[in-house]
Amino acid sequence: MTDRPERESVPTHPMISPHSAGKTVRVQQPPPPSGPPAWDGPPPPSHTAQERTPMGWLTDKPGKVSMRWRLTLAYGGVFFVAGALLLVVMYFVVRSVLYVGFIYTLKLPDNVSPELADYLNGQVQLLRTNGINQVLDTLIRQSVLALLGMGIFALVLGYFVADRALRPISQMTATARKLSESTLAHQRIDLKGPEDELKELADTFDAMLTRLNVAFDTQRRFVANASHELRTPLTINRTVLEIALSDPEVSEDLKTLGRTLLEVNARNEKLIEGLLLLARSERELAVRKPLDVEEVARTAVEQVAPFAEEHGVAVSTELASAPTVGDPVLLERSVSNLLENAVKYNIPENGKVWIRTGMVDGGLVVQVANTGQHVPAYEVNSLFEPFRRLHADRVESAKGSGLGLSIVRAVVQAHGGNVTAVPRDGGGLVVTIRLPGR
Repeated sequence: MTDRPERESVPTHPMISPHSAGKTVRVQQPPPPSGPPAWDGPPPPSHTAQERTPMGWLTDKPGKVSMRWRLTLAYGGVFFVAGALLLVVMYFVVRSVLYVGFIYTLKLPDNVSPELADYLNGQVQLLRTNGINQVLDTLIRQSVLALLGMGIFALVLGYFVADRALRPISQMTATARKLSESTLAHQRIDLKGPEDELKELADTFDAMLTRLNVAFDTQRRFVANASHELRTPLTINRTVLEIALSDPEVSEDLKTLGRTLLEVNARNEKLIEGLLLLARSERELAVRKPLDVEEVARTAVEQVAPFAEEHGVAVSTELASAPTVGDPVLLERSVSNLLENAVKYNIPENGKVWIRTGMVDGGLVVQVANTGQHVPAYEVNSLFEPFRRLHADRVESAKGSGLGLSIVRAVVQAHGGNVTAVPRDGGGLVVTIRLPGR
């Protein structure tokens, strides 16, 4: 799907939606952002990121030689160097032994002339030298062949030795990969073996897991207690103010003060709710069930529709089926946050918000775009930090608590996805959520 730039002459066009029950719905495509394409889908599947190189059989990770093979090559290299040095030493030892041990003396009759005796002695020494050289050549050839054979055996043996030596590390890695907040209480390495450095490392890791489990338990108890202790006083304040405002004898000044206090109380309730939701989102998901993000987005649009109508903002939808697995409440809250932000920070008149969902390359995409003030590209990433707003909006902090996009990012990351935002041509933002499909 290719987006077209927004122009005044580009009209909307009617589309028949399968969910519109025979109604004609006008849908206008959101204009493209000034950065990457908006509808670019999720990142490539994980198997493409782990494609092997021509030397991939040497690697556990792309582009990196595994520790097992590095140790194997180190063992083999040491053996080859030691074998080559031994071969050189043995060559000179055998050579000296042969030259010292094989001395031939030719005994000739007394009547042989000196010239003939010298010639015959020279031939004998030549035969001796040739014989020793043949023995040394045969020794070198056979030793090299033996060294190659033993070298291959040393590589195979070194691989198994390295594999056995690294087995505890593989066990620690497998345990770390299986760890999650729900298994942290009982999942441990519990390495058996001699009291060596690896055993000490595994015990240290187990102790760290115990401390992490205590920290997570403390955080869960804190969030639960804070949820009760912070909400209760605000609820009591709201009830008292509402009862006081319902008294017909209350003066107008007190009613004005009461309504102001109710607004402040509501803002504090929303802030606390956002903080608690952010804390919950940053933990592991407690609920995982099959769901369709199309239905989640449709529910979020229905909830935000009165708010958008109040602000005079038109919401256009293009929702296609996008099945996944996750927490429907958190996903609905994240989509609602995006829509509320898109409405809240829109242009005063004729504002527009677009939302669409769909599947791309096996992953699902949720995209929300809106008209609004120009957003500098260098400010976009900071908007996902808690309590961060644009400079132009800080004087109007009553618009929100600055937690909306932080909650969105925490929820999306808890579901194994990512969220990005880019400035939109003409003002506003295009925010894209990418999640793995079911």
